[in-house]
Amino acid sequence: MHIHPSILSADFVNLESELESILHADAFHVDVMDNHFVPNLTFGPQMVESLQRVTKRDLDVHLMISDVDRHGPGYAELGVASVTFHLEASSNPVELAKRIKLVGAKAAVAIKPNTPVSEINEIVSAVDMVLIMTVEPGFGGQKLIESTVAKVTQARSLSWSLGLDIAIQVDGGVTEENIQTLAKAGADTFVAGSSVFKAVDRNRQIDLLRTLAEQAVRG
Repeated sequence: MHIHPSILSADFVNLESELESILHADAFHVDVMDNHFVPNLTFGPQMVESLQRVTKRDLDVHLMISDVDRHGPGYAELGVASVTFHLEASSNPVELAKRIKLVGAKAAVAIKPNTPVSEINEIVSAVDMVLIMTVEPGFGGQKLIESTVAKVTQARSLSWSLGLDIAIQVDGGVTEENIQTLAKAGADTFVAGSSVFKAVDRNRQIDLLRTLAEQAVRG
């Protein structure tokens, strides 16, 4: 079970110290938004490159951008651990995944809450991870959309049916109250923003979330 705090919830003015406060994380989740694919503007390649240069953890880069077929591989070239692109933004997702992996990063495909899991049938064997958005992408602090939990199970079942051992990530509204439900549904990688950064002891919160997820699958 892997916990990837979203630095979208961090204090950008004190970002270095903010990252130091979440070192129990398995990776840092970096949301790249272009104010076109989603109604928000965040990081670009220069910021990701700077983070990659100073980070003590892998960077899990989530691209919520248009024209991702053109720009996606460039983020992989920065040396990040993984690059996630949205199925809805790519005209050739299988080729994009191949290009990202060729550079040396893991490739992941994300789908919005209203996109059926069946839409990834043709690409799932080309990626290392599937990201199920459990909120509408664009802003942190949202409440998990309950209907998306079933999609987590569908994605896990799809991977098993194809004999694949890929990660199933969830992003949006992950808390200590629902992480066990998500883990039982089939998720093994959890993006947590507000629930981590609002905690007094963030590393303790990360450990708690991971423990709860592990307990859920152990029964």
